[in-house]
Amino acid sequence: MNRKYWLDLFTGITWEEFLEHGANVSGFRERRKNIVKNIHPGDYFICYLTGISRFIAVLEVQSECYFDESVIFKNETFPHRFKVKLVHRLEPKTAVPVSILKDKLSLFENLKSPSVWSGFFRGSPVEFNIDDAKIIIEAIKQAETNPIEREFDPRKYYSQPKQYGSTKKIVPEKQEPEIKSIPEKPLASTRIHDEIQYLLLKLGSDMNLDVWVAKNDRNREFNGISFQTIPRLKRELPRQFDNLTNKIIEMIDVLWLRGDAIVAAFEVEHSTSIYSGLLRMSDLVSMQPNINLNLYLVAPDERRGKVLEEINRPTFAKLNPSLPRICRFIPYSRLKNEIEQLGSKVKYMRLDFIDELAENCQLDKLNVP
Repeated sequence: MNRKYWLDLFTGITWEEFLEHGANVSGFRERRKNIVKNIHPGDYFICYLTGISRFIAVLEVQSECYFDESVIFKNETFPHRFKVKLVHRLEPKTAVPVSILKDKLSLFENLKSPSVWSGFFRGSPVEFNIDDAKIIIEAIKQAETNPIEREFDPRKYYSQPKQYGSTKKIVPEKQEPEIKSIPEKPLASTRIHDEIQYLLLKLGSDMNLDVWVAKNDRNREFNGISFQTIPRLKRELPRQFDNLTNKIIEMIDVLWLRGDAIVAAFEVEHSTSIYSGLLRMSDLVSMQPNINLNLYLVAPDERRGKVLEEINRPTFAKLNPSLPRICRFIPYSRLKNEIEQLGSKVKYMRLDFIDELAENCQLDKLNVP
């Protein structure tokens, strides 16, 4: 097979969204239409996280390019799309930094200045030199077999949005990652995530609280009910923090508010890495250590062990305040059962009843080895 290898850019946010929505569709801008004609089934996309400059995955192209203007993230259409399949996948912490390959890749040869190499990563798709591609893929395969965890700056992982005309898009400075599209038919995992998100939004609204859904989830629905029709859904958040903090808060799955005060924040972690929701929460705590906010991770019952394992990593446990101390776990079954039992009584419930459903995440407070 005369396979070609192409760069596919992601930010931390778009990578998480890509995984959450099935990891089977990648799309590119209208102005890339002449380039995408050269991409065919069997070619590989090498996925690169722009904010932290790491290679995270390899995708195999499963279809010819097709034109589709259906639902897209961030109010911008990326109509030139491909069906794809994950071939190799790492986590952000075990992803391969481009810097450790600089002595092997032709991208770093004969540079006029030390930063010129980054020009290759300013847009996608771009075709790789075959030798470079094989070196990168081999490094990704080795990282799958023998993962090495490397810390990174969460602020770079969740890169600052940048304005392009009237369209907002997650773009690190001087780079242009392509935002990924939603598959045409939602997967079961996506539907369950939407269900839990909807239940939390409706629960907060029924308790006479204002509610907020993550900015990129505003157009979602559950059982034919659009999130946008939920009473007390806020269109804008109060601007009580700096811009970077606000951008992190806007991406949290569900918020409950009383007036201008955010009183509870929920991250629903169904099919994505538990680590992604924790990063948003840890960023929030790092930037606003005095924030008085109840944090909750909502996940399937069987992921309880994974939640406890991840939240008690030193990265989160050594925060001040410690994330395991201020963030609690709510299993799906307990949330659903409580909502069913409450019925019409929900409007009389006090906010602190949610803590009765939630579990402490501090290992020293639990009977956990």
